[in-house]
Amino acid sequence: MSESTPPDSLFPSPAPPSNKTTTTTTTTFLLLFLIPVIAAVLLYRLDPFDPAPIPTHEFARRPMSVPLRNPHLLEGAEMVGVGQLLGPEDLAHDPDSGVVYTGCHDGWIKRVTVNESVADSVVEDWVNTGGRPLGLVLGLHKEVIVADSDKGLLKVSREGDVEVLTKEAEGVEFKLTDGVDVTEEGIIYFTDASSKYSLNEFIWDMFEGRPYGRFMSYDPSTKQTQVLVRDIYCANGVAVSPDQNFVVFCETPMRRCKRYYIKGEKKGSVDIFIDNLPGVPDNIRYDGEGQFWIGLSTEVSFYWDLAQKYPVIRKCFAIMERYVGRPHMEKNGGLLAVDMEGKPLAHYHDRQLSLITGGLKIGAHLYCCSLVNPYIIRLDLTQYPALPSTGSTKS
Repeated sequence: MSESTPPDSLFPSPAPPSNKTTTTTTTTFLLLFLIPVIAAVLLYRLDPFDPAPIPTHEFARRPMSVPLRNPHLLEGAEMVGVGQLLGPEDLAHDPDSGVVYTGCHDGWIKRVTVNESVADSVVEDWVNTGGRPLGLVLGLHKEVIVADSDKGLLKVSREGDVEVLTKEAEGVEFKLTDGVDVTEEGIIYFTDASSKYSLNEFIWDMFEGRPYGRFMSYDPSTKQTQVLVRDIYCANGVAVSPDQNFVVFCETPMRRCKRYYIKGEKKGSVDIFIDNLPGVPDNIRYDGEGQFWIGLSTEVSFYWDLAQKYPVIRKCFAIMERYVGRPHMEKNGGLLAVDMEGKPLAHYHDRQLSLITGGLKIGAHLYCCSLVNPYIIRLDLTQYPALPSTGSTKS
């Protein structure tokens, strides 16, 4: 050994860890791992929320094919009433005046005068219901019929006077009055999405997976409310067919729209108008040109498919919602146009869109509503049309 090489005794090898140190490290690791797991298990067992199985066997398994698509709805879109329309949920269009009525989450029903230029559009505070107006439709005498989630089914006169038409049926009060339309004879058809959960609690209705929704009619001449269809999973948007033979209503978590016949041999019966939608449906509107427009709030995701199949996953989501906060995975919302037989025609959507509740084609423009946006989205369909596509609607 040279003089420059230090002896091994000056740099002793580190002593092997003692059994005590190894035990402490293992115990700490197990505690850090086991405590959250044990806490989560206890929380799951103690939480009283009890989701039910959803009849997913009723879902169609074939992929939906849509002939025309525009998967970039926001490209070229304009925003109407920015900052003045807080969560415009539905539209009622008066073609004579060119005015569009929409309900906002601050309780206001706004009147929007739409012009060729968005900059020239005028937004006016019209009536505040004191609740949350959702579905709207013009009545026979230009009054506005409103499905208010908090107040029930309302009529707002042309002078702005608010009248409660009905807020309960068969002794059960409405909890989430949602979609509405009216026939040429003045009969009002509407939905109560849930007899248990309010609008602020709607996600719990989805998590629980029990059919608390009802589809109903109200006859202004007799002031009678009649329950037509019970046990609906989140009964939503409503649209009367132009021939007045049937009424379509949306069943949100089941990703389908049903058809209730009000005339003819099938009067009083129900069948499927369209199912296996490429997103979760909200409102539906007829545009006067042979098309129904269905609002799709979000695309169908792999995770939500699993949650629908397994109540245990929905309970985990519910616990997250209650104690931590649920991650918002909604995306790729938009509008689907279908014909009088429920056959898909065109799908307008965008991955950046979520919670799109509905919309309507007015002239050359498509107008889109939302629960969260502070404006109405407008797209010129002559400049940004849906184009031929093949396969399913997924991007």
